[in-house]
Amino acid sequence: MADGAGRVRCAARARPVPPARAMAGRAARTVPAARTAAILAAAALLACAEPAIDRREGAEGLRGVELADPIEVPDFTLTDTRGEPYRFRSGTAGRLTFLFFGYTSCPDICPVHMANLAAALGDLPYDQRRRVEVVFVSTDPDRDTPERIRAWLDRFDRGFVGLRGPLERVNEIQRALRLPPAVVQALEERQADTSRTGTDYLVGHASQILAVTGDGRARVAYPAGIRQTDWRHDLRELLAPGASGPAGGGGDPAPR
Repeated sequence: MADGAGRVRCAARARPVPPARAMAGRAARTVPAARTAAILAAAALLACAEPAIDRREGAEGLRGVELADPIEVPDFTLTDTRGEPYRFRSGTAGRLTFLFFGYTSCPDICPVHMANLAAALGDLPYDQRRRVEVVFVSTDPDRDTPERIRAWLDRFDRGFVGLRGPLERVNEIQRALRLPPAVVQALEERQADTSRTGTDYLVGHASQILAVTGDGRARVAYPAGIRQTDWRHDLRELLAPGASGPAGGGGDPAPR
């Protein structure tokens, strides 16, 4: 909602905060106030848009947010961590794919999201795990070299795909997926913040992981705060016979 001055305000919702997010919140209070206003505005909009999630154990339906109007993912091509072109549609055809836009220097949401998803995937039987792809697209190509992305992803799962490309192109892809574009802290604010170096800055980005079924449509969004139990529950649902969109086939995951 907007206040009288047109500022975005969110109505507080009383719900449990996972320990990892609570720790991130405490750390955030130590960050100097010189963050760019655009990043703060983007974060506020994302917080307002984040839907409530029913995390009751045994609750029916998906724990993620099902999209009433599934989104056809554009057939984009970016560069993988081996320096080779990776065409999303052909690289993920027939598989259940989790698509996430983030950056390796992210202090909280990105590593927590990746760790929780990786832990849940690690519990899958081999024949199901090989039907799932995870694609991470960097929103910080200036710092995220192929080597850095590969090393970061390998902390979670060596089969995760890492992609990078010009930020303008990455933002075009995000807009097509109805996600807000990534916003990098302004250079002048970086320079004014004496606690940070020229390569130490923040990137505002969408917190959702999108579940894309084998037909190339994003059908479920997973905001920050999804737990490992939620992932395990939804993986069973999404990989079950008759789930929306084909999610079978594919070979063994390989580092990209």
